[in-house]
Amino acid sequence: MDTTRSSVVTEQDSQNIPAHKITRAFERAHQEGRGVLIPYFMCGYPSAEASVEIILAAAEGGADIIELGMPFSDPLADGATIQHAGHVALENGMSIRGCMEIAKQVAAKSDAALLLMGYYNPVLSYGLERFCATARANGISGLIIPDLPAEEADPLQEVAYRHGLALIFLVPPTAPDERITMAARRTAAGPGGFIYCVSLSGVTGSRQQLPPQLQNFIARIRAATREQQLPLAVGFGLSTPEHIATVTSYAEGAVVGSALVKLIDQHKDGNPAEAVKTYIQSLRQQ
Repeated sequence: MDTTRSSVVTEQDSQNIPAHKITRAFERAHQEGRGVLIPYFMCGYPSAEASVEIILAAAEGGADIIELGMPFSDPLADGATIQHAGHVALENGMSIRGCMEIAKQVAAKSDAALLLMGYYNPVLSYGLERFCATARANGISGLIIPDLPAEEADPLQEVAYRHGLALIFLVPPTAPDERITMAARRTAAGPGGFIYCVSLSGVTGSRQQLPPQLQNFIARIRAATREQQLPLAVGFGLSTPEHIATVTSYAEGAVVGSALVKLIDQHKDGNPAEAVKTYIQSLRQQ
């Protein structure tokens, strides 16, 4: 890709570039001396209506950026907890169109940056131009496509950047330095974003302890991306306030996913939105 950050910005009013909301979230957290908190929610779980209430509760609790999961029938990177949530969402009839509607309703009441996270095949089938245009129109700031490696991202990257959307790449511990560098260069060429550092190899899922080599892994990514000066966010396996405090002592952001799905499941017959708000507040205090 020859697209540069400057060429993207000069084509649009900078105030209207959706990805800039991500950049502002990291800047605001840095000014406040804390890390960015990024919770993940499966759209349509436990229902579409409940999704909106729960996501808004997370924003009220202090979430800076919110990942909106798009359910898919073959979610290779998802652990059992998120797979279950996706299965329920699909059974409830959740679709890309439904995810866009949830984003629209959340964006109307919250200023948190919203990211759509899902697999490439449904996006491709929907149509890249249509998908990105619709995402922007419904308040989305960026995209995370776990099964789209940086070296194959040209078609989606071109369309996403033209619409002012960030394209965020996942970097696992097994990634060679050249792949990390490529992800960093592509991210820096766009209108905003961060590097999503996958804390461990394998699928998602909350764990009791952080991987022992995590800090060294983050240091390796930091060294490989020093030229671009991009924020780093860590995801996969984080679940406790202590995890968040530890991770944000050496990275700019932390992602929590499976633990939230479990929390919603535990309170689905009560008030899951209030439980999520309280949990987010406990993570934010670290």
